[in-house]
Amino acid sequence: MPRLIVPPEDGAMIDLPALVDWCEGPDFDPSCEEGLAAAAPMLRALSRNRDFLADFAIAELKARCAGQRQGNPYSAQVILLHPPTDRYVLRAAFWPAERDHVMRMSGPSAFLYHVPHDHGFDFLTVGYLGPGYASDYYDYDPGGVAGADGEPVALRFVGRSQLSEGRMLLYRANRDIHAQLPAESLSVSLNILASAPGQGWRRQYRFDTVRGVIAQCMTVASAQLLLELAVGCRTGNAIDLAHDFAGHHPEDAMRWTAWRAIGDALPPGEARRAHVERGAGDGSPLIRHASARILRNLRNGQEIPCF
Repeated sequence: MPRLIVPPEDGAMIDLPALVDWCEGPDFDPSCEEGLAAAAPMLRALSRNRDFLADFAIAELKARCAGQRQGNPYSAQVILLHPPTDRYVLRAAFWPAERDHVMRMSGPSAFLYHVPHDHGFDFLTVGYLGPGYASDYYDYDPGGVAGADGEPVALRFVGRSQLSEGRMLLYRANRDIHAQLPAESLSVSLNILASAPGQGWRRQYRFDTVRGVIAQCMTVASAQLLLELAVGCRTGNAIDLAHDFAGHHPEDAMRWTAWRAIGDALPPGEARRAHVERGAGDGSPLIRHASARILRNLRNGQEIPCF
């Protein structure tokens, strides 16, 4: 379960620039759990400021949301409170109730309600407004997990709690899983996300908690999509690059993408079978897992599908 943080209830209150100044200073190190936890008193002090978020939203509206359009990579559920840096992200997230118009129009999945998932980054969160969303919490040990769709994972249910106003939690990357439930009324949380070089390769998963498996990887790096596009155009240079990436790329996710793209480019039959058999002994855990699954299907009389 995410770590419960209980900062001093000293009544201290700050504005957003004060939090930004502190995060830019030497006392903040979001690269480790304890360094991120050290921001708890400052984030709690900002959460006591009942005016700053409304003032921030009004300023954005007057500027036709120029700040958000320029640097916000998230959905409309999220307001960036400061341009992202290479160390951290400050944001506010909105959590609608089932009866709210946006929920009726978009459905619960747009807000990841009822979707068990983890996160590819550590983050600190505090309930700012409203009753907050509730979550059913699970955890797992990421050691030895390749991250393939359908891969069994030992999930441990640890309970349910609610992110009420002032409650603060620290989520651990690829460790804490939650299935969020809609807030009883519109709620807002404030977040400090850890961001680091290579963050784009960190994977986030959706889980099937009934079967105890990874249901799907929820993140894809843009480089993976570009490689699939290039190989799909059937150029020799792209195939050569895919072979190089499949064998030597430092990120397992890219090696797996390259291996799949090569397999899709091969004609059905023996060429694909040989590709899968080689993959069963590959150094990439993702490639080995995918190859083993396909080989099991072959033994059951199924043909090799598109990868």
